[in-house]
Order: sequence, then C-alpha cells, then structure tokens
Amino acid sequence: MIRKMVTICAVAAATAVPGAAVEAAVDEAEAGESAAIDEIVVTGRASQLYRVEETASGKMPTEPLASSQSITVITEQLIEDQGARDAQDLYRNISGVSVFSYAGVTARGFRQQENFYDGLRGDPYIGFAVPQLFNIERVEFLKGPAGMLYGQSAPGGLFNYVTKKPSQTFAGSVKIVGGTGDRYGGQVEATGPVNDVISLRGGAFFEDRDLPRTHAGNKSLLLDGGATVDLGIAKFTAQIWRIEQDLAANRLRGIAVDADGHFLADRRWNHNEPSDFLKLRSTAFQGKLELDPADNLHVDLTARRIDATETQKYHEPITLLDRNRDGRFDAVARQYRDQLRDSSIWSFGGNAVWSARFSENVSNRVLAGFDYSTDDGVSLASQLTGRATPAAGLPCPLDFVNPVYEACDPAKYAMPAQTRTTSKTRRHGFYVLNELTVGRLIAVAGIRTDSFEDISFAANGTRTGFKGSDETYRLGLVWRVRDDVSLFTQYATSFEPQSASAQDPRAGGPFAPTTGDMIEGGIKTALLGGRVQSSLSVYRIKRQNLLQSDPRGDPEGDGINNMIAFGEVTSKGFDLDVAADLTDNWVLTLTYAFNDTRITKDNGRTPPANSVPNGRFANAPKAKLGFWSRYQIPDTGLALALGGDYVSKRISLSNQPVNAYFIFDGSVTWTRGPWDVRLRVDNIFDKTYAASGFNDRGGHFPGEPRSAFVEVGYRF
Repeated sequence: MIRKMVTICAVAAATAVPGAAVEAAVDEAEAGESAAIDEIVVTGRASQLYRVEETASGKMPTEPLASSQSITVITEQLIEDQGARDAQDLYRNISGVSVFSYAGVTARGFRQQENFYDGLRGDPYIGFAVPQLFNIERVEFLKGPAGMLYGQSAPGGLFNYVTKKPSQTFAGSVKIVGGTGDRYGGQVEATGPVNDVISLRGGAFFEDRDLPRTHAGNKSLLLDGGATVDLGIAKFTAQIWRIEQDLAANRLRGIAVDADGHFLADRRWNHNEPSDFLKLRSTAFQGKLELDPADNLHVDLTARRIDATETQKYHEPITLLDRNRDGRFDAVARQYRDQLRDSSIWSFGGNAVWSARFSENVSNRVLAGFDYSTDDGVSLASQLTGRATPAAGLPCPLDFVNPVYEACDPAKYAMPAQTRTTSKTRRHGFYVLNELTVGRLIAVAGIRTDSFEDISFAANGTRTGFKGSDETYRLGLVWRVRDDVSLFTQYATSFEPQSASAQDPRAGGPFAPTTGDMIEGGIKTALLGGRVQSSLSVYRIKRQNLLQSDPRGDPEGDGINNMIAFGEVTSKGFDLDVAADLTDNWVLTLTYAFNDTRITKDNGRTPPANSVPNGRFANAPKAKLGFWSRYQIPDTGLALALGGDYVSKRISLSNQPVNAYFIFDGSVTWTRGPWDVRLRVDNIFDKTYAASGFNDRGGHFPGEPRSAFVEVGYRF
C-alpha cells in the first residue's frame, strides 16, 4: 500500500496529468514491480524540458554528441512555454540568427529566406508571410552550408519545420487567448488511435489582433488534419494543411531614420492606407511512406503539393521629402502596388539508411537519397507612382509627424494594366553519405549532385532563363572524448543559382552559381548526467562568385549594362548554445554568437547584394545574446519565466546605423491538473528599437512595443 501511494505521488508530480492517467501509470508500475528498484527518484517538470536526444536535419537520426554538424532544436515544450505564435518569436533561441525582414533572417552574417518542411523544399507561406507554429512539433536550424543534404541553400544555414503527426497515444488540448491590441483567438487539437493500426490527428487555430502599426492587423486561420496507417513493416501518413492570413494595412516596410538611426516618425506610423492589405490562401497535401524491409534498413518517401495565392495592395515608400527644406526629411512620396502571386509547388524526396555493425567497436551507416521540386508561378503586377505634392488620380505623399490617411482614394487611381509574368523553377538532386564509427571516432563523407532550371516568361513572350548543375560536399569528424563530451569538425559547401532575371545574355549571362564553403570545429557536451547540453563552434565561411556591375558598363553597345560574377565575402565567428536543467525545477536556455562578415574581394565598383560600401553586410550584428529561464515553484503549480534578447549595432542596406537593443519578456504560468493559465508580457520595459534595417526610403523595421496576453488551456 505504501509503495502504491509513493508511486502515485511520483507519477503525479512528474506528469501533472489527470487521475485516470495517473492510475494507468500506477497499473503499469505495479505490473513491473518485480523488476523495480528500491529507490524512486522524483524529478520536477524542468527535467529534460528543452533538451533533445536526437536530431533529424542530418537526414539520419543522430544523437547531438555524435554529429559533426551544428544543429539547434527548438522543442515543442519551449514553443509552448514561450507562447510563440510564429517563427520570429523563436530567434532568440538560436545563436547567430536575427531578423532581416519579413520571414527572412540573417544567419552567421548571410541573408537566409528559404524554409524546409519535414526535410523537403517547398514553403506553404509563400512570399512575405511568416510561418505559424500551431502544427509544428519542433523547429531545427542547421547552421552553415547545407548543400550536400538539401541542395540550393544560403551558406548561413536553413530552417527545417517538423510538423505534428498522428499518434497512437491519445492526447488533446483546447486553448483560448486574449490580450492587448484587441487580441483574441483559440485553438483545439487532438490525436489518438482508431485501432491498433490507424491513428488520426485534427486541429484548428484562429487568432485576430491589431498590430502595433497604425491600421495594421493580423487575422490567421490554420486547419490541420492527418491520418497514419501503421502496419509495422510499413507506415503511411497523410496530412493536409489549410492556411488563411488576412493582414490589414500591409505589406509593411519600416520607418525612415536620421543619421543616428533614430526614427523620424512614431514607431506606430504606417506608410499604408487603411484599405491596403496582404492576403494569403494556401493549401498543402503531404504523404509519407516509411518502410523497414530489414532490421538494418529504413526507407522513407515523401511527396507534397502546395497551392498558394498571395494578394497584395499597398503603398510603397518611394522618395523621402524635405518639404520645409530644413535638412530633415518630413514626408515620403508613395507608390501604389497591386500584385498577385500564384504558386503551384510539387516536392518529392526519398531516403534510405542502411546500417551495419561489424564488431563491438566498428559500425557503419550509409545514407542515399534524392529530391525533386517544381514551382510554377504566375504573377500579376501594376504600380503607380505619386508625386511630392498631391495630384488627382495619384497616391498622396504622407507626412511623418502628422500623417493624414484617406486623403486620396486608391479606388480612383489611374492604374495601368497589370503585367503578367510566368515563372518555372526546377530542382533535383542525388546524394550519398557514409558514416563510419570506429571506437570513439566517427567520420562522415558525402557528395551531392544537383541540376537546376529557372525560366521566366514576360508578358511580351520574352523568355529568360538558365539551367545548370553543381556538386556539393561534406566531410566531418567527431571524437567522443567521453560519453558526455565530443570534439567535432567539418567542411561543407553550398551553392545558389543566380536569379533568372540576371541570366540575360545581353547583360553578360548566363552566370555560374554563387558558391560557399565552411570550415567549422567545436565541442559539444551533455554534462551532469545529460542535464547540461552545450555546443560551442568556431567557423569560417567564404561566399564566392557574387554578381556585381561590370566596370566597363555596356561594352557590346546593346543598351544593357553588363554584370560580372566576381567577389568574395568572408564570415568568421563563434556560436554558443546551452540548454540546462539547473535544478529539478529550474531550466535555462542561453545562446551567444559573435560574427564578423566582410567583403574580402570585389571589383572596386559596386558592392554585392545585401552589402554596403564600407565592406560590411547589412543586418549582420557582431554580437547576439538570447536567453530564456523558467523556474517552477515547488508544490504551487506556479512557474515564472524571463527571457532576454540582445542584438548589437548593425547597418542597413543604405549604410544607416541600426542601433543595438536589449529587450526582456516574461511570463507567469499556473498549472492545476489539466488546466494551464499563462500570462505573457513582451518588451516588458516598452523599449523603442529597430528590429532590423532596410534602405533609406523603406526605413528600419520597428520592434513591437510592450504587449501582453493571457492564455487558458485545458489538456485531455
């Protein structure tokens, strides 16, 4: 009896689940009582809260200490505890990653815009929408060039979003949220078995709130469903996602700044009219087949179809104005843009992992795979540029200090006919990687070959395009100094095809892809029985073959200035990531990155894209610090959390200073049985700051002012 009561207390303290689940756990514990040990260890909720046992972005499940790659994994529990809604809420948790603009980030000094889902190219959030996290189980960021595994990619790294799948374990939750900015919404999700073979998942998320910028708002709906059939030797999972986003008074640019990087208008100022908008409608279907034809062979095949349409009508800042001629800009002339982008995306991929153990100390794994993706797009666009003074049928200028909205009516603009552009993108690659383990040494070597084709058709039928191929490589070495300490190093390469618009033969095209390579080394730990996971890496990345203007201008005399592929950018730095259970009730994540990205070779005429004349890359901070600490007060159900995000001074695309900032967020969570109540406050001290820079007319993107929300959840 005493043993049963102790077991009940231990299970209840560790899981904080309803009585039925506790009783089930007790039954299981009693069933194995004959093999039980005499001592029962009770751990708090913090234990293993944010740590991970394996990563999948290397396309072979790998223990972090056994990988030569630097991969940051953001767990579902961390996403939930931080109340994160979209990808931008997570960047503090990844060393070396900061906001660039919209869904784009700066990673290890380089701009990165492409997202992968379940290891496949193809993003349902096309264009300028930011990925939502409702149906995401975890987020993995693979640092450095990932060309050998994923093909075309920026050298700073890439995001892989792992979606939630149906489970044979029944679970579900309902949440409602309300907060500042007239924020309200809710979500429901459930998963569980139909029988021993079939399991289902379904969920819905809705949220509506005003954004800090004048007239701006965000209304999001996400529907998620899936079914899994598991026959043991084979498992098939089918999923469907429906995404609808209505962003009022968007698409948002920044706010103009002075020579010291200070805003010329209130941070809530918006260059858009109340009638402006951005709308996304996206549907994704995904199927994944997993096979285990032998004990040492695993095969998976995945296919995904995305149909997405993004519609935008907005006012773009086009020319800064000094109307009273005092040397300070006080208004902006605007351009009205009417745009539609339609994308049909197919993604296919397959992997086979064969493993063998030759002796107690020697084993080997081989990864072989392929991927293929297509993106057929149609874009319609028209634009109308206003003047410095109001004129009938044209966009009005807008004052920074005393903006007058609706002074002109977009419905009465004399818009030109829309221009239609059709584009086709094709990517396919094959790769092989071998991982050999001899004692405490792990060596990996991989090669990939890619083919690509980009074609664009203008309204007049003009065809612009280019196709080519490239190879990428990866070499890595891990030494398990101890079971809880590893030293690692790797060499990896990447490539990025030049844009189709840059391949015009009259401009000197076609051009070979931009390439990158990295040398990296570091140490990983899982100290104190695995309670402290850490990774420290030092790297050097070089990016070559960037397009710049030809100093000769137009040597052929065909009316189009030439481009040349020349130049080099070098990124150097180090990253530190820590996830620690400081006590049974206190957990901490800490990230720090130092980076120095500079142009190390150019043509002396024009800098490469995303760089400025002083040799620095835009929005590439030298230092970035992020932390999140959560303390569970024993025996109360209360948890207190505090997070911080520091980004050092940067420069914008127009060589304007983007000043450093340090902001803090916090939360209080109360848990009682299946109930959770969370109060979250962002930017506690209401600091005015720029999250990133753009250009002089587009300004800097202001960070959000202080906001708060309360979320009430019930788990079943």
